[in-house]
Amino acid sequence: QGQLGESGGGLVQTGGSLRLSCAASGIVFNYYAMGWFRQAPGKQRELVARIARTGAINYADSVKGRFTISRDNAKNTVSLQMTSLKPEDTAVYYCNALFYTEYWGQGTQVTVSS
Repeated sequence: QGQLGESGGGLVQTGGSLRLSCAASGIVFNYYAMGWFRQAPGKQRELVARIARTGAINYADSVKGRFTISRDNAKNTVSLQMTSLKPEDTAVYYCNALFYTEYWGQGTQVTVSS
């Protein structure tokens, strides 16, 4: 059974940076597309960034140029480097693994103060 564990969330001021990490276990990591989603209070969960098994990357328009997703297949980890953070980036961020099955992490809170 696959498991994902996020770390790196926290409180940061507007314009600051945070790096989220997700460690995967119990899956053949390099088979999976890995992604980061977020959910703000009262809103639907949305895709932030995804990196395919091929290395192809797509970002939500709202984070392009500010966030960078990367994966390390040797360490079974995926990271999200977030810069120039805005209050509207405040949300719970979830790690996601997608192949024929899908797994979610428990989420990590990111709060950006104005």
